[in-house]
Amino acid sequence: MRLYFPVPAEAGPGGVVLRSFLRACGLSTDLVRAVKFRGGGFYADGAPIFADRRVWPGQVVSFELPADEPGAGCAPDPGIPVRAAYQDFFALAVDKPAGLAVHPTLNYPGGTLANGYAAMRLAEGRSPVFRPVNRIDKDTSGLVLTAQNAYAAPLLARHVEKLYYAAVEGELPLGPGVVDAPIGRRGDSIIGRCVAPDGKPSRTEYTILKVQNGLSLAACVPVTGRTHQIRVHFASIGCPLAGDELYGGHRGRIGRQALHCARQRFWVPAGRQTADGFWFETPLRLEPVTVESPLPADMAALFS
Repeated sequence: MRLYFPVPAEAGPGGVVLRSFLRACGLSTDLVRAVKFRGGGFYADGAPIFADRRVWPGQVVSFELPADEPGAGCAPDPGIPVRAAYQDFFALAVDKPAGLAVHPTLNYPGGTLANGYAAMRLAEGRSPVFRPVNRIDKDTSGLVLTAQNAYAAPLLARHVEKLYYAAVEGELPLGPGVVDAPIGRRGDSIIGRCVAPDGKPSRTEYTILKVQNGLSLAACVPVTGRTHQIRVHFASIGCPLAGDELYGGHRGRIGRQALHCARQRFWVPAGRQTADGFWFETPLRLEPVTVESPLPADMAALFS
């Protein structure tokens, strides 16, 4: 796949050094190096060019995205469900069910979303390399954003806005609220976290949408991105998530922490896809994309 970047008039009559132009176009240092050594190098109007040379307004810089290394990626498992909620040249958002780990770990060496993703991509004739921009816990359901290629990964990771639905124990007042409390490691657990004076600053903004059956349905925006942030913050105000035994919740009504990543808003570069690649607008302009996932049945049942 070839990427094309027209040099804009803003480069000025003196042009711009290619290395600087590539940085302004969003290329990471690792990608520039990979193109140089594995991808065939850079071109200006079809002629090879070194990164320390100048390019001029009106020229078109292009290069081939380097292929991923042979054997990269997880072992494919076609039995793992992978449902794409959104897909374009840069991003693929997967709607993950609860109970599925995102990627292999010591406790979950296989049978993960990454294994299913590899199988899906290989069936499409594409690279199986899994590039998650965000991760969610095994028992949390909802959207996981992945980058389609090495160019897109750092661009997508710059900024992602997320909204979660959480069913919490207790009846909180309808409307907006906030928990602003630092989060640190919990001494009695390898994975546990807690509100601690010496923790990292953490802020969760929420709106209580519904109160029923002794539970509250909260739409939560984690302004910061700490481990287990929503779970820890609600537990700290005496309202742990339903089913979240790690933080004091009970599993009488649901067999996992009642947390769902329901919406993601991220930004992708503007341009147009062609038969052999993608032509970008320069200076690089980013366009917003919003993807949503409905409340899953097990959480919806808590309020029926």
